[in-house]
Amino acid sequence: MNTVIEETKLVVNQLLMQCHLKKNDIIVVGCSSSEILGTKIGTGSSEETGRDVFNTIYGILRPLGIFLAAQCCEHLNRALVVEESCAEKYGCEQVCVVPWIHGGGSFGSAAYRGFEHPVMVEHIKAHAGIDIGDTLIGMHLRDVAVPLRVAQKTIGAAHIVCAYTRPKLIGGERARYTL
Repeated sequence: MNTVIEETKLVVNQLLMQCHLKKNDIIVVGCSSSEILGTKIGTGSSEETGRDVFNTIYGILRPLGIFLAAQCCEHLNRALVVEESCAEKYGCEQVCVVPWIHGGGSFGSAAYRGFEHPVMVEHIKAHAGIDIGDTLIGMHLRDVAVPLRVAQKTIGAAHIVCAYTRPKLIGGERARYTL
């Protein structure tokens, strides 16, 4: 597990170095512990792996004041576990469900147990994201997602995809932009 923890730290820190997030921004993370351990998504869930990945990511983001949104699996329609303060700040409607390893996944259930005041929401518009094991986080990113290349391509056996978002460019040829 030390390798998984170290690889997770590398991915999160590489994302943070490149996307310049600020306090109260949101990073959505989808994580398949099965894929990390080298099996097909949803077939070999590991509570320990989900917990280790959650604790590592949350341990980095929390002191920075960046919210973590933990995406659950398809059995909960990819609902998210967030801190209550995040849901309140962004006006997210809460839903009633408690994730567990076979209905939400090991990462989502670890987040539910690990957050101070966890709540469940169906939708969020995150500023950046990490997809560990092809869990399809795109539905929870803001409208203009930009792929982000990080040097660490895997966590365990799981493929990594990262993205950040930017505001839409509107106004046509006469517009000027601050990007």
